[in-house]
Amino acid sequence: MRRRGLVKHCSLLGLSLALGMMQAPLLAADAQAAAAKPNVKLILVLGDSLSAEYGIGRGEGWVALLERRLAKNKQAVTVVNASISGDTTSGGRSRLPALLQKHRPSHVLVELGGNDALRGLPLSMTQDNLLAIVGACKAAGAKPIIVGMQVPPNYGRQYGEEFAGLFAKVAKAQSAPLVPFLLQGIAERKDAEAWFQADRIHPLAKAHPQMLDNVWAVLKGQL
Repeated sequence: MRRRGLVKHCSLLGLSLALGMMQAPLLAADAQAAAAKPNVKLILVLGDSLSAEYGIGRGEGWVALLERRLAKNKQAVTVVNASISGDTTSGGRSRLPALLQKHRPSHVLVELGGNDALRGLPLSMTQDNLLAIVGACKAAGAKPIIVGMQVPPNYGRQYGEEFAGLFAKVAKAQSAPLVPFLLQGIAERKDAEAWFQADRIHPLAKAHPQMLDNVWAVLKGQL
């Protein structure tokens, strides 16, 4: 009885070792297959009402259109829209750390600054906030892309030029890609009023495909 038990034990041990040897190549193959899969990218949009679909239907904004374009192109990219109407660069700066920790994005589209101008905040404050936002993105391993904005002519030529120029300054200082002007091709139209809502600040839904094209021209090369 003892001999039979010993033989049975040795047989089971041998079978276990054999199965283990068979399983090892399978595990290695699984690891190689997983490593071969492309990394899934995630784009975080940190913006204000221009990105938060203010005054237009759900799914009509440029961020939603971006999701559909990526899907159509069969690109494995997730888009998280963290835009809030009325947000400033200060607000975005304070919200960003938690967003970076939660979503761990590969790219961050920074569309902020317009409300700073509307509130008459110092340009130096806006620039400092944008520099901090871009720096935080880089520190978290995300690629920041700055989306530039301009103000209407009634703000004055000097202020308008300085405001538009600060986005380029931040982009140059941080070696970050820049979308020169989100509303390019819309705001300077002869019939521009027909492309904006009654407040003359927020674009109508028909303007958002052009807004996406402006962003896409820079974003596509970063993906």
